[in-house]
Amino acid sequence: MRLNRDDETNAEADARRGGGLTTGEVARRLGVAPTTVRSWDRRYGLGPAAHTGGRHRRWTADDLARLERMCALTATGLPPAEAARLALGGAAPDPPSRATPPVPPAPPERSHAGTGMRLGDVRQECKGIARAALRLDAAALDKLLEDAIEEHGLVPAWTEVIMPTLQAVGRKWETAGERYVEVEHFLSWHVSGALRRHAPPVVADRPGATTVLACVPAENHTLPLEVLAAALAERGLPVRMFGGALPVESLVAAVRRTGPAAVGLWAQSRTTASRPLAQHVSAIEWGVRGARRKPVVLTLGPGWAGRTSPGLPHPPGLSEAVAAFESVVHR
Repeated sequence: MRLNRDDETNAEADARRGGGLTTGEVARRLGVAPTTVRSWDRRYGLGPAAHTGGRHRRWTADDLARLERMCALTATGLPPAEAARLALGGAAPDPPSRATPPVPPAPPERSHAGTGMRLGDVRQECKGIARAALRLDAAALDKLLEDAIEEHGLVPAWTEVIMPTLQAVGRKWETAGERYVEVEHFLSWHVSGALRRHAPPVVADRPGATTVLACVPAENHTLPLEVLAAALAERGLPVRMFGGALPVESLVAAVRRTGPAAVGLWAQSRTTASRPLAQHVSAIEWGVRGARRKPVVLTLGPGWAGRTSPGLPHPPGLSEAVAAFESVVHR
């Protein structure tokens, strides 16, 4: 997280006035919990450089700048111990040579001051994104998502960075009762914004090449369709995206009006996946008499597992879905 210039000026003024800032004031400025600040002090020696009288510790402008660097480093996914070493003035590690084979990642460090989420063996960026989401740090989160997409490309960034982080946040929410719902919504919103910013311009319709994407009725998980729409647009395919919970009548009307080569129906849950609906859409005809066509319906998402039938392809992942749509359009 980065304080803006006005915040930095105010922080310095407050730190000078009255002998420094309290731990609570520092935590509010950084967007972290006071227990995190105390933990960084106790575990990594990031406490106030000068000691004052009384029971309460006071933080100067230099102390605040050091903690701000700690926040920025952990937001990139660095383990807290390594981030603390650099924040205290340690030398930054040399960047790896492109000619050097990548070293397998070490087991992720579990810190009481970290995310508390079991991310497993994932890319380093996942940890930084998760920490920024838990802090509700919008600027850091947008920067990390942008960097991941630009470095890896849209499909790999989704598959290897964004989706594992979303799944970890979802597990955190499921095991913590009603807590962390705001984190899941916050992360989803920023992921959606990043996908839209990186999506290519809308491709003009071409006869027989249009694809229609929609969630089935009662299904509102749109992020997987958003990244699929962007990936298809990258490959020059015309896409018509209808988003969440499209009513049956509206879905049928959209298919008849656009005459798509393929229709993707997303269902996150088995309770929303409807085989009769998919079969009905696949039977819709359009075109001139004697040369009528029907769409290929692709059932997308985990809700369709075990509920598909012949003629309704079910690609298991994003890369497979992109390949399936390309195959239908170009055949």
